[in-house]
Amino acid sequence: MDRHEELPLEAGRPDAVPAEARRAILAWYAERGRPLAFRRTRDPYAVLVSEAMAQQTQAARAAEAWEPFLARFPTVETLAEAPLADVLRQWAGLGYDRRALALWQAARIIVAEHGGRVPADIVALQALPGVGPYTARAVVALAYGLPVGAVDVNVRRVLGRVVAGDATALRPPDLQAVADASVPHDDPGGWTHALMDIGATVCKPRNPRCGDCPARPWCRYAAAPPDPDTAAPARTHAARESPAPFHATNRWLRGRIMTRLRAEPAPGWAVIEAPLGAHDDTAIEAALAGLVRDGLVERHATGRARLCGS
Repeated sequence: MDRHEELPLEAGRPDAVPAEARRAILAWYAERGRPLAFRRTRDPYAVLVSEAMAQQTQAARAAEAWEPFLARFPTVETLAEAPLADVLRQWAGLGYDRRALALWQAARIIVAEHGGRVPADIVALQALPGVGPYTARAVVALAYGLPVGAVDVNVRRVLGRVVAGDATALRPPDLQAVADASVPHDDPGGWTHALMDIGATVCKPRNPRCGDCPARPWCRYAAAPPDPDTAAPARTHAARESPAPFHATNRWLRGRIMTRLRAEPAPGWAVIEAPLGAHDDTAIEAALAGLVRDGLVERHATGRARLCGS
């Protein structure tokens, strides 16, 4: 008997994913799941690193950076003891450098308050810098094998469509209840990866490939997809406000500054001169000030800059 048949949801909530659908999804993942490097481990620290990297970064790109990062910082203790500048340098190419700072801070807390062991408790995990509800549940499911549902944007879309016919139909508490009730107790990690892969490769936001989805026979969205003739018309290109080119954004500028500082041998101070792309002195000063506030960069009295912890 599927163990989830013993875990009914509260009255009025949608059902869990049917047992037959769970088996089909896991079989699909066993055959077609992406062979990402970090899926070969259940070490809690390695899993935490992979989840930090995969936030706001494509999984394949995170997987490429994961092994070199662990080679440089193989344990939570080595990460906690490392200068922050070394961690920021190793993070090169992943973007959103505040994640590296948060991961380093989390490692220091894990060593100081948890004896160097990544917590197996969701509440304790969420108390760590950079760890939200999804990351905490992913670590618990993937590393510790506990039957909890980790809900990211891909999982939200898959579960919402399968059990309710629409990616946004379920209120967050109901969605989490469905996610938790749907986890196969004998393979929480495989289930977590499987839902992520289906959402990333098959059950896409637009033009989902329902014919390739293992959950199609049980999916309410596939049974009654939106009628293209009655669906709300998409906004035309002319009606949308064109975004600024990426190289003109503050995010691009921050990235270029961090690249420049990573290249500076420690503990040297670098002069960041204008122009950087289309950015003048005023824009550079504003970007540097933001990086200082974020704890990533420090300034010298002369105006030079370097990575924090150099």
